[in-house]
Amino acid sequence: QVQLVESGGGLVQAGGSLRLSCAASGRTIDRYSMGWFRQAPGKEREFVAACSATGTNTYYGDSVKGRLTISRDNAKNMVYLLMSSLKPEDTADYYCVTNFKWGSTSPADFTSWGQGTQVTVFS
Repeated sequence: QVQLVESGGGLVQAGGSLRLSCAASGRTIDRYSMGWFRQAPGKEREFVAACSATGTNTYYGDSVKGRLTISRDNAKNMVYLLMSSLKPEDTADYYCVTNFKWGSTSPADFTSWGQGTQVTVFS
């Protein structure tokens, strides 16, 4: 069973950038799609991004397209989320996910979750 541990969250000013990391253990991730979700206070979990096993293919939630970029390093068993042009509405807990059908965006379709890392964007 895969374990996912996120890191890299913190406080950042609006317009700034941040890179989140997800370290996977328990199995290699090179055959699995990986993704990110987020959950803002008082809101439901929202799909952010996903990438294919090789990282060649990606898809994003509408609210983050063009600003957030998912990538991976299979040799290191790591997944990343580069966040730029951050806005206060990006404030949320960000979760690394795997074990899902390609193209899914509903939280119920993702069966492995990390514990999250908090991102706060202030203006």
